[in-house]
Amino acid sequence: MTAVPSALAIDAGRLWSDILSTARIGAYGETGMNRLALSASDGAVRGWFTAECRALGCTVEVDGVGNMFATLPGTEPGLAAIAVGSHLDTQPAGGRFDGILGVLAGVEILRVLHAAGRRLRHPFTVINWTNEEGSRFSPAMMGSGVFCGVHDLETILVRKDKDGVTVGEALAAIGYRGAHAPGHLPLAAYLELHIEQGPVLEADGSAVGVVSGVQGLCWLDVRIRGTEAHAGAFPMNLRADALVSAAKVVLVAEAVALKHPPGVATVGHIHAMPNSRNVVPGEVRLEIDMRHPEAVGLAAIEAALTADIERLVPGAEVSVVWRKAPVVFDAALRGVIRQEAEALGLSAIDMVSGAGHDAAHVAGRVPAAMIFIPSREGLSHNEREFSSPQQCAEGADLLLRSVLRADELHPERS
Repeated sequence: MTAVPSALAIDAGRLWSDILSTARIGAYGETGMNRLALSASDGAVRGWFTAECRALGCTVEVDGVGNMFATLPGTEPGLAAIAVGSHLDTQPAGGRFDGILGVLAGVEILRVLHAAGRRLRHPFTVINWTNEEGSRFSPAMMGSGVFCGVHDLETILVRKDKDGVTVGEALAAIGYRGAHAPGHLPLAAYLELHIEQGPVLEADGSAVGVVSGVQGLCWLDVRIRGTEAHAGAFPMNLRADALVSAAKVVLVAEAVALKHPPGVATVGHIHAMPNSRNVVPGEVRLEIDMRHPEAVGLAAIEAALTADIERLVPGAEVSVVWRKAPVVFDAALRGVIRQEAEALGLSAIDMVSGAGHDAAHVAGRVPAAMIFIPSREGLSHNEREFSSPQQCAEGADLLLRSVLRADELHPERS
């Protein structure tokens, strides 16, 4: 396998300018983002993406769940697309790089190809997946899940946010409920550039991570009922305080995860009702996230935590919201990324992703792989999230070269 010619390269300044300018759409605080899926700001950045890609000679298609596909035609008829992508939605108090970098790097590759008058053999597609974050609508990685047949479109369209707005209504409100059926676009390969969202690369001093796979995950919802009572008039020994019971669940989630390394468990959301200072809580709802790189480890955490909740809080209602098995990425594409990293002089390590990504769904359908760049202090889902202009450009250059190399692979790979 020979390395690709080095004539084509990312314009680092142009990519950084896109990161900063699009970050004004849904800006939060000094450097953060609040661009929830299918919000008005999500609609605005989608408009930017559409205009930029069409100006570079792409067709832009939208499917029924709002996934966007900007495609530059290839030179050889009948080949499936080489695709890159990620997502443009963010957490309610997120950063400027999570997901966004992968889409903007794809747009930058389109610009490089356009300026060079270059077309790939395969069609080249940049994808913006809908609702990867799962902050407004559950589950996360929703759009890629529908595209890959993991979720049924009609079931997803009636999912509601906390204000009772459905996915279908939100899509219609911003004008991005498309006509194309899920999975309409044939793909030959998929590559995703992303910030690491953890501290491993920075601690190691490596420039990039070649992602071998993604941890499995399981989401639980827990509902605990007690009795609302006056905070001053009701004796402590007679209370049925739902929040006290919920606290036990928080502690046992931590204890269970510590017994199953390298697994993790997080209680990321707590809603106590009636949520008043002088009322004993009568009901609490918890949202729990569990992850492990091995299927057997994930199953062990789920089983142990469920059993402990039933033991500590009899009568608690526990339901599985989402379960996703661990994913292993395509070995050939990972080899391409390693080779091109070496050609660029970038130090690289193999690593497992602790976070879920759209590539995890796509990998169940076509060959897929991911590239990580460092996250300063390991921060993500945080307005202080940061990767330097150089790191972003290095990742995008590696993505570009990996796309060019993947395009050279024999068309039977389609």
